[in-house]
Amino acid sequence: MICVEQLSHNVGKTPVLQNISLEIPKGKVTALVGPNGAGKSTLLSLIGRLMPLQTGRISVDGADIVQTPTRDLARMMAVLSQTNTLGSRLRVRELVGFGRWPHHQGRPTNEDEQLIAQALEALDLTTFGDRFLEELSGGQRQRAFIAMTLAQGADWLLLDEPLAALDMAFARRIMAQLAALREAGRSVVVVVHDINHAAAWADHVIAMKAGRIAAQGPPEAVCTSQVLGDIYDMELRVTQIEGKPLVLHHL
Repeated sequence: MICVEQLSHNVGKTPVLQNISLEIPKGKVTALVGPNGAGKSTLLSLIGRLMPLQTGRISVDGADIVQTPTRDLARMMAVLSQTNTLGSRLRVRELVGFGRWPHHQGRPTNEDEQLIAQALEALDLTTFGDRFLEELSGGQRQRAFIAMTLAQGADWLLLDEPLAALDMAFARRIMAQLAALREAGRSVVVVVHDINHAAAWADHVIAMKAGRIAAQGPPEAVCTSQVLGDIYDMELRVTQIEGKPLVLHHL
């Protein structure tokens, strides 16, 4: 479980997160949703220790993230941020291989190579392994970064808008693959802008607005016309397909 206690965060004098306390369940897919500027990415970055804590406490499976050594934390959590700025003259296989660094520390084993190959295959990138990142489309690069987090083999995957630049087919495929990780006991926290991806694939949804938690719970409890309408300040209609909420907006 990820436990967040009394977390607040400011950028300059502007509050971005305000007194957030929550628990993110282990072995589940948790979706963070909400309008732009709600604080989703900041919350994910703080959990992943990409940013220093200002106030509050965060623990992952009982380990305080401030006190846990970086290498140990990297074995527990794989983090994909929105901005990925690695050199373009990097080959796809090399990028995915970075995910294994916390384990082998520069001495890759056959197991590491196998896990890299599996991640490339899972994201349909095997034939692109020797290509430079600059030779790929935006969507292909995004899949390469997702493959890197999969290869890391961490119990927790924290992904900030992993579906950006992906077409409809690959977006669905990625969400299905993330959901399948539950069978191996792994946990996923994902920021998504498409509410219907959260409704279809997540076990737990955390909806944010203006730096606060507006609602949380299973998709059927959060993905309602009233809750989402209040969060997004627009009129929404929610129906169901195959037992899952489907969110529609009026033209």
